Amino acid sequence: MKKLLVVFGTLILLLLLQPLLGLGNPFESDQLALASESGTSLVSEYGETFDDAFDGLRQFYAYTGFSNATLGHIVMIIIGIIFIYLAIKFDYEPLLLIPIGAGVILGNIPFVAGNQTGIYESGSVLNYLYFGVVKGIYPPLIFLGIGAMTDFSSLIANPKLMLLGAAAQIGVFATFLGALYLGFQLPEAGAIGIIGGADGPTAIFLSSKLANGINILADGTTVKNLIGPIAIAAYSYMALVPVIQPPLMRLLTSKRERLIRMKPPRAVSQKEKRIFPVVALLLTTFIAPSALPLLGMLFFGNLLKESGRTERLADTARTKLIDIVTILLGVTVGASTQADIFITKDSLMIFGLGAISFVIATMGGLLFAKFMNLFLKGENKLNPLIGAAGVSAVPDSARVVNAEALKSDPHNYLLMHAMAPNVSGVIGSAIAAGIILSFLG
Repeated sequence: MKKLLVVFGTLILLLLLQPLLGLGNPFESDQLALASESGTSLVSEYGETFDDAFDGLRQFYAYTGFSNATLGHIVMIIIGIIFIYLAIKFDYEPLLLIPIGAGVILGNIPFVAGNQTGIYESGSVLNYLYFGVVKGIYPPLIFLGIGAMTDFSSLIANPKLMLLGAAAQIGVFATFLGALYLGFQLPEAGAIGIIGGADGPTAIFLSSKLANGINILADGTTVKNLIGPIAIAAYSYMALVPVIQPPLMRLLTSKRERLIRMKPPRAVSQKEKRIFPVVALLLTTFIAPSALPLLGMLFFGNLLKESGRTERLADTARTKLIDIVTILLGVTVGASTQADIFITKDSLMIFGLGAISFVIATMGGLLFAKFMNLFLKGENKLNPLIGAAGVSAVPDSARVVNAEALKSDPHNYLLMHAMAPNVSGVIGSAIAAGIILSFLG
């Protein structure tokens, strides 16, 4: 920590000394000249060499990050370091927060514009990589990997738990209304709303379609580019599942409810597992055709896993492919948070809406599980804790539910039960995104 403070202290000191040393941008000042009172000048060869060397140093300094740094850059670099710290120290979604944190640092290294360096400069390496975010290429590939590593057995064994995943999507539509109230345009509000699903890839996919800084509204204005703030908000709250959800679980459930033991799910045959992705693909995409890139790849990946004939493809999708795409997605989303674009009032409002939406989504799942228990008897009753897993943060939310149940009863394992609403939340948020895109795209 001391070394970190020394580094940032040095940066700030250089910024403060810049005007005192006369090290401003040389392109904004005239060439220095030595003139006598009579208008004649006699410059020695030694003096000219010294001045040229000094001008060279000033020009070099003008191209360094010290000359171009602003307080916004320093703030965003600190945020990137905090992301990395949280990932390493507390194990908060390290596969996401470390690439994103590194990307935030990369995107906020100060530079002179026009040298094809920044992520928003055409022709730069980061700009080419960012193409996959802007065009919504990376999210479907992530869904392919998720499908190839997901076991839908718990959902197939107990289909009614799908309702909990649907109930948690109330956070999406509550956030949509909140964004409209705060003055965002319809497409922007739709993109912001999907944060309530706590699904980073879906949030990126929808914001790349609706809030990309390219689309023209009916009144002739251009929508804002909100991809960066929306993606960072969605992934941040996904990483904070272990912090946000447990207090809500304890608040909305009684000790007696947390002690409910659910009967073991029935065994699911391999035939059912093979049929499920095909039936689910047809059903969900017929409901929301606009979500086809996400849902199609999700169930295609699951079919690769369950077919028993394409293990090599399934292994590639759930390991090498998803790892590569996660790196590219995390770094480019992080790098898109350039200080001059990210540090705005809109970003703060998006983060506030995201926090509220995540709370509402969790509460929606918990309360709906309690509501379902009004119609269930005996061993068919649900432990309401599993309703919190209705958000799309797979599998972290299900793990948090299981950990919370074990605190009340060390022998009450809810992980398999919680996975059903958890994977339903992934499907539900993609369907919600497709519906929003159909109306606002």
